[in-house]
Amino acid sequence: MLKDIIANKKLIAKLAKNDFKQKFAGSTLGVIWAFVQPVITVLVYWIVFDKALSAGSQGTREGIKAPFVLWLSAGIVPWFYFSEVLSAGTVVLQEYNYLVKKVVFPINVLPVVKAVSSLFVHGFFVLFTLVIYLLYGFGITPYILQVIYYSLAMMILVVGLIYLSSALCVFFKDMAQLVNIFLQVGIWATPIMWNFDDMLDKIPLWLAYLLKLNPMYYITSGYRDCFIARVGFWNRPLLTAYFWIFTVIVYLIGTHVFKKLQPQFADVL
Repeated sequence: MLKDIIANKKLIAKLAKNDFKQKFAGSTLGVIWAFVQPVITVLVYWIVFDKALSAGSQGTREGIKAPFVLWLSAGIVPWFYFSEVLSAGTVVLQEYNYLVKKVVFPINVLPVVKAVSSLFVHGFFVLFTLVIYLLYGFGITPYILQVIYYSLAMMILVVGLIYLSSALCVFFKDMAQLVNIFLQVGIWATPIMWNFDDMLDKIPLWLAYLLKLNPMYYITSGYRDCFIARVGFWNRPLLTAYFWIFTVIVYLIGTHVFKKLQPQFADVL
């Protein structure tokens, strides 16, 4: 599959561009909606947690403090990408069923198309977050370049999940609803609105370890390392090793199931 992805990179880029445009075709504001909704979401969470609930400044493991809006932005930007890609990617075969039924079309690139399509918005929000940090007086350091690494790591993780969920969704339509429920629970199981370090003395040790097994814990913490703590991913060796072992296993399982079920896709769709 990696060979097919590399061989069809131009096709993927073209389909991703068209996919991004098609999401908002016919609406008055067009692609502007892709940026409006996440901004509104951040504003709502900021008002609720910072203003209404007085969350205040949040700290990192290194003791560096940041205003809640900055701390929240660094954690929620990768979640926007992850949730959008997983949700849209699960039904990608139904959406592109006319391509799936073409014998000569390499349908195993379709999950990657969804992941690439959402990179346009993700890139904008990384820059948007960077501007907010600059306005608050946080300087730019070389550690910000790690966002590329964490974005790539997240993309590989979600593509592996999409290969699995999209293949199963062809035969089990409720998979899309299960994924949406998973994402609703996942945003609260991931330390995005709450600080993991502040919870350590309030939850059992086994639950703390369980929460750390969430691969998005590594990603959201990594983004905060880039923007706030200014720590390299090599300083988190155990977490980094666990994340990549988990991601590789998910990718191998996902691609195996996809290839196993692929001959039946056209008949079912």
